[in-house]
Amino acid sequence: MTQSPATPLPSPEERRRLREAKSLTQAELAATLGIPHETVRSWESGRVPPEGREGKAYEKLLTTFAATGAPGASERVRRGGRAERSGRAEPLSEPGARAEPGARAEPGPGARPGPRWAEAPRPEDDPRPAHVFDALCAHTAGTLVRQAYLLTGRRRLAQESVERAFQHAWQRWPEVAVDRDPAGWVRAAVHEYAMSPWHRFRPGLRHPDPPPPEPADRALFRVLMDLPPAQRRTLLLYDGVGLDLPETAAETQASTPATAHRLMHAREAVAEALPDLTAPEDLHRRLGELAAAAGLRPPEPEHVRLRGEHRTRVWTRAAIAFTALIIGATSLTLRTAPTRYEAPLSPGKTITGVPAYMGPSPLNGRSRTLHAYLDAQLSTGPGRLTPGLG
Repeated sequence: MTQSPATPLPSPEERRRLREAKSLTQAELAATLGIPHETVRSWESGRVPPEGREGKAYEKLLTTFAATGAPGASERVRRGGRAERSGRAEPLSEPGARAEPGARAEPGPGARPGPRWAEAPRPEDDPRPAHVFDALCAHTAGTLVRQAYLLTGRRRLAQESVERAFQHAWQRWPEVAVDRDPAGWVRAAVHEYAMSPWHRFRPGLRHPDPPPPEPADRALFRVLMDLPPAQRRTLLLYDGVGLDLPETAAETQASTPATAHRLMHAREAVAEALPDLTAPEDLHRRLGELAAAAGLRPPEPEHVRLRGEHRTRVWTRAAIAFTALIIGATSLTLRTAPTRYEAPLSPGKTITGVPAYMGPSPLNGRSRTLHAYLDAQLSTGPGRLTPGLG
């Protein structure tokens, strides 16, 4: 089947959907067409239209995708897709994680591709949001718990971070459902919550958990915990999850040169303490083994969703009660407040010139004469009240 020149290209969303229906990453598609990874990303985002010879090859490939079935597992491994290492599933890469071609070792013999988010029902195809959310949680929660453990060194905080991130995603599900990478959206939320500096003030999270019992795991665990948080996260995203440098920089909200310097210093610190982990493939494998040794269980999707809804109801009722309290206090203030101006009382003033209070004093001569004269007069009867003539 060939596409006529008059047939328009599919929309950017349809291009991405066709690629994901074939279980291909952007890097794998770019390697098939022989073009840079960023070119495919710009075509699928709609920033740049496919043009030239590469655009025609891309258009023809999309037409083939629309008419044929999905390729087999062996064909995807030959294209350089990220599969299992050493015959077991990667414990740190989310389903559908992207990788730069040539930046990692080739999959070992007998490797099979892990599950991808594209295999779950897409939000626009399934009218039941709860089922799509549960599928996303079931496919990515396990790897996210292990990543959070390597970031924090605390099992309790790792499980709490994943649960809170998925609850936040469920609260904002209309936004997350249409995101081009829902798993990446949740992963960024998990890492941000897990690396929040406020956790150090919580009594139960001030110190990391005891290191693993195995000597090799204990040495790598201590090296990771000694790294600065920014370098630890960069090393985990690049060498653990498998993101390329621009994607790691975008997720850590840093420039590409700064991300490269963080990655270089983190690798130097690991290589100095553990010389056998100089190769990125060995470091990737050991990070996966260290995370798997923690034995963390991911939360159940239904439990996360129901508990998130319960938290939302509690906070909504608390906000309504607080708002009602403010309205009541405002109404009471308006009810009791004066409606006219009342002049304030003037402050008191000090009065001077008033003699001090004194007790009885001795009689002087004039007072004694008056006192004797009064005693000699009539003291009773009407004559005392009648004025005399002389």
